[in-house]
Amino acid sequence: MSMVFSLAPDPTAEDREIGRLMFAGPVTFVKGVVAMSGLPPADRLEVCFAGRSNVGKSSLINALTGRKTLARASNTPGRTQEINYFALGETRYIVDLPGYGYAEAPVAIVAKWQALLRQYLAGRQTLRRAFVLIDARHGVKAVDEEILKLLDRSAVTYQAVLTKIDKISRAELEAVIEQVKGALGKHPAAYPEIVATSSEKGEGIETLRAIIATME
Repeated sequence: MSMVFSLAPDPTAEDREIGRLMFAGPVTFVKGVVAMSGLPPADRLEVCFAGRSNVGKSSLINALTGRKTLARASNTPGRTQEINYFALGETRYIVDLPGYGYAEAPVAIVAKWQALLRQYLAGRQTLRRAFVLIDARHGVKAVDEEILKLLDRSAVTYQAVLTKIDKISRAELEAVIEQVKGALGKHPAAYPEIVATSSEKGEGIETLRAIIATME
């Protein structure tokens, strides 16, 4: 039976408040990791953010946490080569994965990143969900399919998050949502709800906060 995908519903008032309180608390950079041996203790639930270069990952993490420079954006695709850990209070880790689609990166470095990503996604028991960021202006591209297949093999539940929805019209957004639904339907590990966000306008931010805060 094929999965039915839909936009994530607005959170309840209670869940919205839980999310607000969690993200209003302390958020700190823990460390950048370049090997599995460097991962912090697996002592709390964690979620990770994956997305191709320049999809708006740093902007989204900053919008979620209400901190403008927590995650630093790079103008050079593929510049972020580490798995960056942020502590969300004492109960969550937010994990920023290296951007993929590294046209400008050397082949050997790409291979090293991909190996680390595979190890992390398959071997981190406290990882509850991966959020895969999709640029609303482009929908799911071939480079995104690569990470979706990797996540399928890793047996990690992942959820699509559209970014930059303020950059397109409502009709264009509806069309790209249908395209994303169709692409995700081929992937068994995909979570059936899509979150549509704008880091600039704040759309979808409360929804994503509530999802992360109420995860068990």
